[in-house]
Amino acid sequence: MRINPGNKSPKVISASDAAKLVKSGDWIDYGTTLVQPDLFDTALAARKEELQQVKFRSCIAMRPRAVLEADPEGKHFFWFSWHFGGYDRAKHDAGIAHYIPVNLGEIPDYYRRFNDPVDVAVMKVRPADENGNYNLGGSLLWHRAVIERARIVVVEICDKLPYAYGEHCCIHHGEIDYIIEGNDLACPQLPSAPPSEVDKAVGKLIAAEIESGSCLQIGIGGMPNAVCSLLQHSDAGEFGVQTEMLTDGIIDLYKAGKVTGQHKQLDVGKSVYTFALGSQYLYDTIDRNPDFLCAPVEYTNLPHNVMRNNKTVAINNTTQIDLKGQAASETAGHRHISGTGGQLQFVRAAYASEGGKSFICLSSTYERHGKRESRIALNLTEGNIVTAPRSDMMYVVTEYGIVNLKGQSAAERAKLLISIAHPDFREDLARDARNNRLIPKHYI
Repeated sequence: MRINPGNKSPKVISASDAAKLVKSGDWIDYGTTLVQPDLFDTALAARKEELQQVKFRSCIAMRPRAVLEADPEGKHFFWFSWHFGGYDRAKHDAGIAHYIPVNLGEIPDYYRRFNDPVDVAVMKVRPADENGNYNLGGSLLWHRAVIERARIVVVEICDKLPYAYGEHCCIHHGEIDYIIEGNDLACPQLPSAPPSEVDKAVGKLIAAEIESGSCLQIGIGGMPNAVCSLLQHSDAGEFGVQTEMLTDGIIDLYKAGKVTGQHKQLDVGKSVYTFALGSQYLYDTIDRNPDFLCAPVEYTNLPHNVMRNNKTVAINNTTQIDLKGQAASETAGHRHISGTGGQLQFVRAAYASEGGKSFICLSSTYERHGKRESRIALNLTEGNIVTAPRSDMMYVVTEYGIVNLKGQSAAERAKLLISIAHPDFREDLARDARNNRLIPKHYI
């Protein structure tokens, strides 16, 4: 546990006084999602002209960040993100936000092992409990490692955060240097779009492969959420959860009585996650609910831990797969979209789990400049980043079918992927595969 210098009681200060703690050249850590500060952010933006080369680490900004809005040319503030949400993506398009390539479960190690500098850490927390602990509100991830590493720790009080259970979910009074009395701003929400017909078709194929007693990891997006919806009405009995992101779809499954965790090997009876992001319905459900356990990201994501639960099932989206079986899930050419996140770690963990299954899902086509294109392609789009290598791919699912690539030759992989491509593109893909020697000329 971090002890503040001199072991003094934290000082209550205004947001503007807290912002004065920042010097030119400092590294500032804003944390992730629900705990990113608002009052401090606004106060620091007001100091723009006094500061140079202030660098931020962040993850999935859920509201506009005042420091970026105040510095649209990126002359004073530099924004680095472990994973992009929509806002980060827009600022990357504008040239003022930048991605840090990671496997999400390794991030605590970067702070502890490589001594990533943190001059000022600022995060939202709930008001202190009777033991002097300030709860991090269902967004734990690597925040404990940040607190340990930080030269100065500032917290911004927000009583709208849900109270999350978990051994490491709090910052203790003795670790904090300064407190900003917060406001009653509601938690940002991430609405779930209703599943499309393609989402439902993919979800139906995956749901049919999931057995009773499976331990679920559900990624973000319409297809994974469609799986949750279908599992509510499936013949399968019940499931466990160990996931990175806790979503509305998982909450729906829990509310339907389908999540009990009784067949898990780790944390029996608990749904384990490292951050919750969705609607107020989700936040209300986890608030002081002992069925849900918020754990550090190295616990939820590292494959050697996840695989200890039998029948681990990982369900994740991708945006493009080439005929070799490589999945590009985080970029559109040279444009950065999201991040590696925990996808690769859960793909590996699910395969290593006894009876486990990994599903990478995608729609067969997308629209580009008014033209329909295949998401299954001979080659990845120039600039696309491989998120899951071909050697790690297990089940791939589109609305046209499901195939297992494990143990398959390059030729068989190409044939299997072509079989689940949109029918309008199969002939061209088969010709391209043969012309480029992925499929032998006389191989049937």
